[in-house]
Amino acid sequence: MAQKPSIPKGTRDFSPAEMTRRNYIFDTIKSVFRLYGFQPIETPAMENLSTLMGKYGEEGDKLLFKVLNSGDFASDLSDNELLERNSVRLTNKISEKGLRYDLTVPFARFVVQYRNDISFPFKRYQIQPVWRADRPQKGRYREFFQCDVDIVGSDSLLNEAELVQIVDDVFGRLKINTLVKVNNRKILAGIAETIGEKERIVDITVAIDKLDKIGLEKVNEELLEKGISQAAVGKLQPILHLSGNTAEKLDQLTTAIAGSEIGQKGIDEVRTLFAYLESFELNTEVELDLTLARGLNYYTGAIFEVKAKDVAMGSICGGGRYDDLTGIFGMPGVSGVGISFGADRIYDVMTQLDLFPQETIDSTKILFVNFGEKEEAYCLPIVSKLRKAGINAEIFPDQSKMKKQMTWANQKNIPFVALVGEQEMEQGKINLKNMITGDQQLVDVAEMIKILSV
Repeated sequence: MAQKPSIPKGTRDFSPAEMTRRNYIFDTIKSVFRLYGFQPIETPAMENLSTLMGKYGEEGDKLLFKVLNSGDFASDLSDNELLERNSVRLTNKISEKGLRYDLTVPFARFVVQYRNDISFPFKRYQIQPVWRADRPQKGRYREFFQCDVDIVGSDSLLNEAELVQIVDDVFGRLKINTLVKVNNRKILAGIAETIGEKERIVDITVAIDKLDKIGLEKVNEELLEKGISQAAVGKLQPILHLSGNTAEKLDQLTTAIAGSEIGQKGIDEVRTLFAYLESFELNTEVELDLTLARGLNYYTGAIFEVKAKDVAMGSICGGGRYDDLTGIFGMPGVSGVGISFGADRIYDVMTQLDLFPQETIDSTKILFVNFGEKEEAYCLPIVSKLRKAGINAEIFPDQSKMKKQMTWANQKNIPFVALVGEQEMEQGKINLKNMITGDQQLVDVAEMIKILSV
């Protein structure tokens, strides 16, 4: 019995039509990245587990896909180790590599490894797949693409402002109505210090980050389960309920965490960032959200999250400032800031809202119907001229019935068809049919190029 073809849960195949749309997203994002002076790099799908482990927090480490060592990976295991069934210990013995969880940690490794070959500040973009052993659900996949842009080697908050501009440009071009939420991890550290739980900043931020998903009551329960005192949880509530515009929230917060030096520094950074943003003509709404935490441990300053306003979906873009990620790899004191666009969620949003253009650079613009050898010989040089003019053109490879060829053109959403018979060849013309309107016109090659170039 033949095996039924399948793929792992949380992964997907992409048809030509889907790839055309995905490439439209990638090309749009790349064009904006380049506009701001960022350069492309790529890193391997696999990294050493020593590079990946411990960078994403306890929950993140659990979601890393580990790759078994080559050969007889179990030969060095003792019977006792096998009987213990300690998965963590066994993994350390049989796996040295893992699939990358994100693009930021590999980027930090790249910066340190090639520090003598790059100029700082270093501005890079990277568009590649990442993998997470998460439970697949709507908008959440085990294999998905990230489109990252980062600046390392600069402490300037102008970089954060530029990232918000990039977000505004990308989603403006994609016609997605978005909201950018901004916070600062220094503010969160100040809050933890003020409520008497300075050492529990990770537990607090991980819980607060789930506020939109599980609600305040569940967040409070999680904080208590993590060992945060009831008194501290109580002190936290009014801070989570601050209201008003950005300036009003910051004024209230300045008073609420007045005794925290790091918290006040975070407030100053947010004020500076919003002052920059006020000088830009942004179409995207930007708001201060003090409940935004972002679960990754390496963030130390500004943090961002972008949501689509018109679709119920998780964040479609996010990032922040990390002051010493390269220090883990032996290069301390290099600050960076970056943001990551979730291409798969963006695709889902655009599909739901029907935002993709009918034609993209991947689409065939015209199909030449193949009526026979003479017609084929007449059309081939014309097809070549169109391609040299930058027009995507095809000729049907077989001399099939016209109905079959026209149906094929419809299935591929090709907007124009060229019909060439004896009469057209005698006149040195092409019968150009618009497949959308049904209109036909007799044109020469120059006229056809002009029509198709619009």
